[in-house]
Amino acid sequence: MRNLPLAGRIGAGLLGLALAACSQETAMTTDTSAANTPSVTTHGALITRAQGLEAPRAEQRPVTIEQVGFTRVDEYQWIKDDNWQQVMREPDVLDSDVRELLDAENAYLDAVMAPTEALQERIFQEIRGRIKEDDSSVPERDGDYAYYTRYREGGQYPVFARRPVNPETGEPMGDEEVLVDGDAEAADFDYLDFSDMEHSPDHRYVAFGVDVRGSEYYEIRVKDVATGAIVATLTDESSGDFTWANDSATLYWVWRDDNGRSKRVYRQPANGGPSELVYEEPDDGFFVSVGLSDNNNHIVINAGGHTSNEMRLIDANDPAAEPVLIAAREDDVEYYLTEASDRFYFRTNIDGAVDYKIMSAPLDNPARENWEEFVPHRPGTLINGVIGLADWQVRVERENALPRIVVHEYATGEEYNIDFDEEAYSLGASAGYEFATDMLRFSYESPSTPEETYDFNLRSQERTVLKRQEVPSGHNPDDYVVRRIMAPGHDGAQIPVTILHHRDTPIDGTAPLLLYGYGSYGITIPAAFRVTPLSLVDRGMVYATAHIRGGMANGYQWYLDGKLEQKINTFRDFVSAGEALSELGYTSRGQIVAYGGSAGGLLVGAAINLQPDLFAGAIAAVPFVDVINTMSDPELPLTPPEWPEWGNPIESADDYQTMIEYSPYDQIEEMAYPHVLATGGLTDPRVTYWEPTKYVARLRERRTDDGLTLLKMNMGAGHGGASGRFDSLRETALNWAFALMVVGLADDEVDAIAAE
Repeated sequence: MRNLPLAGRIGAGLLGLALAACSQETAMTTDTSAANTPSVTTHGALITRAQGLEAPRAEQRPVTIEQVGFTRVDEYQWIKDDNWQQVMREPDVLDSDVRELLDAENAYLDAVMAPTEALQERIFQEIRGRIKEDDSSVPERDGDYAYYTRYREGGQYPVFARRPVNPETGEPMGDEEVLVDGDAEAADFDYLDFSDMEHSPDHRYVAFGVDVRGSEYYEIRVKDVATGAIVATLTDESSGDFTWANDSATLYWVWRDDNGRSKRVYRQPANGGPSELVYEEPDDGFFVSVGLSDNNNHIVINAGGHTSNEMRLIDANDPAAEPVLIAAREDDVEYYLTEASDRFYFRTNIDGAVDYKIMSAPLDNPARENWEEFVPHRPGTLINGVIGLADWQVRVERENALPRIVVHEYATGEEYNIDFDEEAYSLGASAGYEFATDMLRFSYESPSTPEETYDFNLRSQERTVLKRQEVPSGHNPDDYVVRRIMAPGHDGAQIPVTILHHRDTPIDGTAPLLLYGYGSYGITIPAAFRVTPLSLVDRGMVYATAHIRGGMANGYQWYLDGKLEQKINTFRDFVSAGEALSELGYTSRGQIVAYGGSAGGLLVGAAINLQPDLFAGAIAAVPFVDVINTMSDPELPLTPPEWPEWGNPIESADDYQTMIEYSPYDQIEEMAYPHVLATGGLTDPRVTYWEPTKYVARLRERRTDDGLTLLKMNMGAGHGGASGRFDSLRETALNWAFALMVVGLADDEVDAIAAE
């Protein structure tokens, strides 16, 4: 998904199930047909000064491209290094002309933003002050140990650790054993990312994946916990996805090819012996992943594209066993496995179940012909995820953009909901390591309420608070207001929008607003607590999230209505959300900063092409903006897997025409635009560095006003930016300083800081 297994154009999925819910306030109908040729509003001395600086101009080397009966000219195609695969692994081999351009762009950005450096530092310190530096996760019990992650004061990276538990109470006791020290691992590198971190079933070993370039090729290491020695390095070509067999001596891991695609599953002794190919995926549109079933009885291999998949099972107690197919792939059919004590359960969309239903089958014969209906399809009620325990099944559902957790007891067939009262919130649920348990762990938060972690007794329905997120610098939820409006779309659709603002911010049209969105791959952005937006909200900005089509806030059909030939709905919904927020007085036209990353960067680029006068500025983080070129290059990691999401412009003239009509890079016109900041990562395999670079070059050349067009290229990171938890905050501080600058909120504070 420019989230995907390489999982697509946002970061990899989180443990648990996250959803958003809000109450509703209906916005009045708005007119989105305003003139398309605004003049960029100049806000203060900072903008005036920046407009006097000379920006780089990329050389134009036009290339004519003929495709499915169409012709286009790309004057900046040269920015894509012909040797891009090697650049992902060895950034030093980047073409010298490209490096010179990227260095010039970074120098220009630094010059423009130089007066805000002290403001950026203040924002950085504010955000850091809201983070408990010596924080720790709630321990998860697995047999004789409780496993957890913690950070040390000032530490950038996690420490993975465990402690023995009291066998009667399950409470941690005894001395800590450090499994992997992230700060120590990162000592010799500018970038570090961990993938999976999994201990062996006998607790003797821990396996972990490490990426030191941001290219998402992981080295899998196996460590003996007792001695601290690395006993094997299995590969440096993994996707970072692996799992243990029950013998504690065998690992299954996923191999990634030179184009960054997860294609093979290998079985290998944990001591580094010879590997054995278990499964190879022949279709470039499908990526593979590997994991364990709920009861740890089966290794599960999933081969999936965007709209279909198939699963294979291997006996986890027999490392020599061969994979057994459950049901062969079918176009537009998905199924996902959950295990109980005596049956498998499948969340699936077969037979037109758009919002999914649940089927069951015997453990010893789970073939498709043996599936029986367990939870029927209910149109409009999206089954978002399922957790399997020995005696219980837990579903997370969404209806009318509201989530719930539904608990089903197998023995009685009875069900009940876990209820919540706040106006807007996000949920996460996890069963942990234990299968035969009556305990469910869930988390709860809202845009104004820090995360709370609970243990929930499924039998007694008692909730026990295990942890409340601390905000060391202080936080009072009552200082903030959370609202949900329903913005009328261009075609009458009602678009949910979640709003956060300070209680003292006037809602009379005078406040500037940052509008965030994503809208692809069915990803729903939860109404979660995040410390970073507070630095905008506390300065008088409104922070809003548009739950537009292309996500699944309103069910799976909401996603279908924002993809392929319907993709334009995603961008028009975002514009409609901005219009509604203006009409309701949360902001005013020309005072909105659009913000989105990856496929959300595509959203930002398309939106400012559609309605540039609606926005004061736009932040496009690692943006997927060169859509037609990227989706026409089958060698790129995500292109074949994503044709079901966007279309295939190599073979289909209709897909080409649809795509090029919204592709931000191709639709840049000679007109005035809002101020723009784009970011990228040199080793990013999801949205390659040349996309934002080409976009900035063309936008700067064609725009008719004197607005800012800026590029920040991280020369030592990939899709997620800087890897350290504090280093990444500096990138957020830069974004926020830019947003404040373009809406006129930065000048006085910059002057005040200088006068201190």
